[in-house]
Formats: sequence, structure tokens, C-alpha cells
Amino acid sequence: MSTINFSVPETEENLKPKITVIGVGGAGGNAVNNMIASELEGCDFVVANTDSQALSQSKAARKMQLGRKITQGLGAGARPDAGSAAAEESIEDIQAQLEGSHMVFITAGMGGGTGTGAAPVIARAAKEAGILTVGVVTKPFHFEGTRRMRTAEQGIEQLQQYVDTLIIIPNQNLFRVANEKTTFADAFQMADDVLRNGVRSITDLMMVPGLVNLDFADIRTVMSEMGKAMMGTGEATGEKRALEAAEAAIANPLLEDASMKGARAVLINITGGMDMALYEVDEAANRIREEVASEANIIFGSTFDPTIEGALRVSVVATGIDAEEVRRPQPTTVSVAPVKPVEQAAKPATPSFGQHGA
Repeated sequence: MSTINFSVPETEENLKPKITVIGVGGAGGNAVNNMIASELEGCDFVVANTDSQALSQSKAARKMQLGRKITQGLGAGARPDAGSAAAEESIEDIQAQLEGSHMVFITAGMGGGTGTGAAPVIARAAKEAGILTVGVVTKPFHFEGTRRMRTAEQGIEQLQQYVDTLIIIPNQNLFRVANEKTTFADAFQMADDVLRNGVRSITDLMMVPGLVNLDFADIRTVMSEMGKAMMGTGEATGEKRALEAAEAAIANPLLEDASMKGARAVLINITGGMDMALYEVDEAANRIREEVASEANIIFGSTFDPTIEGALRVSVVATGIDAEEVRRPQPTTVSVAPVKPVEQAAKPATPSFGQHGA
């Protein structure tokens, strides 16, 4: 007698790619707090720290206390070796938090103890699990001294071994977008916006209804081991909003000397309200296309966001810029700019990347 096996189709929620954002150390944890406060949807948040007090103040539902035996919850004391050892001690917890993820953003401030030491260990665990991994890190201000900068560079070198894409934000470049009236808090909000906009541009393309939606395979094609890259977001209103938003996405005042020239793959996300015109989408996409070689693989998506009615937002990720490095499998190094607002609105912000938690 034959047996009929019935299978229950997976729910729509289970079929969506799982994107996890992990904030490591004080700076990374504060960046995650600001992302949660901005009500960013489509991803899970995790914070990891050696400082138990910092963890208790996090808004994230999922928290990892790193190195309970080694640091006893008191932090890494600005020592990357302590941060690394703490993460190694907690490797099973890290692996459990990563389980089921398709894409992971690891954010940290480089130059301190926990972020510098633990972020590479977490990235290694993600790579071993076959997860598409993106690092988003800051480098210290010049006034913080050569020792901290040297520590940051060593941490970045370690992290590059394991991530697919690395977004580097030199804090010194905040002076390019700040003026005499820019508060310390507002300046670091700009750095946080880099992470938020980067994650949003990816999640929107896959999860928000729109004209052209992309799947996770498209994202992996552009971001997986493609060499150096750049990334930016621009937003504009008015008659020339499409062109101005595209120009702002390309301009990137926080760039670390990266360019779209020679890119092998480009991901474009154009977002607008229901008033977004076909002509505008064409104009913005073509402006970005002018920056890259004709044979570049351009992957395009467009989504609707009723909250920005009257405005147009353009996000771009260009990868495979350095062909020589692409021949030798290398992680992507990405430099990123914040959204270029039409009007600079003064609003309170919570410092995050500027706080170099243990």
C-alpha cells in the first residue's frame, strides 16, 4: 500500500532572506540602537560586548556577553587581544546567533578593544557558515593619535580576511560634511546614517513592494568577493530631483578615495512615492551608468516609499573596481557617504560611532 506524504508550504515569512545586523563593542552597539530607534525594518539586531553595563543599556532584543570568564563583564580595556580572546571564548554563542542568517552586517569602531578584536572573530564565524558578510567600521580621528590609528588599521586588516564587503568610514572625513555649527552628536549621526542607509537599500530591494524587486541571489552577485567597491545614497526634491539624487549618490563626501570607474558590477536602487515617474527612473539610472564601463553588470531595482512623497532617493553599490585585486579573491572595500539632504534639519542625535566603547 502506497503512502502519500503531504508537505506544508513554507510561509512567506520563512521564504524571505534573513538579514542580521550585529553591533560589536560600544560604537557598534550604539549604531544598532540608532537603527532600532529609526524603526528600520527587514532585519534582526544583535549586540555583542565585553561590557555588561553597555549591554544592559542596549535596545536590541538579542544580546551577547562576550568572554564572561576573561573580562568578567568589565570590558576589554582598549586591548584588541582581550576582545579577540573574549569572542573566541563565546564562539558557540556567536554561531548560534548567526544560525539561519543569509546576510550579516557587522558594525564596529576600529581602534578600541572589543570592536577591533571581536569583529574579525565574528566575521570568521559568519564566513565559515557560508553567510554573505558585510563589515561597516570607522577609523579614528587624527587627533586620537597614531597608536589608536595603527590599532584600527591592524583590526581592519584582520577583518578583511573574512568579510565579502568592507565599508570603511574614516571619522576624519566627517569634517568634509560638517561646519562650525555642526554638533559632535550630529556629526556621528551622519556616520550612523551610512550603516542605516546601506542596510535599508539592500532590504528595500528584496522586501518592499515596488516596480522592480530583486532577490537575494542578485545581491550576492554584486557583493560577494568582488574586490574594491564604493557605495552612496542621495535624496532630492524639486524638478531635477532624479539627477540631483543620482549626483549625490555618486559624490560621496565620506569616501576613502574610491571611484565607480572600472566597476564590474553595480547595484542601483531608486526609491520614490507614487508620484515617481518612469522618465525620472531612467534619468537617474543613466546618470549612474555614465560613471561605469559599458560592460559592467548593472542590477537595477525600484521601490515605493510613501513616506518620501515628493522626494526621490537613489542608492548605489559599485563593486569590482580594482580588477587586479579581483583576480586574487579579496574582500570588497567600500567607502560610503551619508544621504545628502535637500535641507539640513537640526535635530538631536545620539553619538555612536564616536563613542569608542571597550
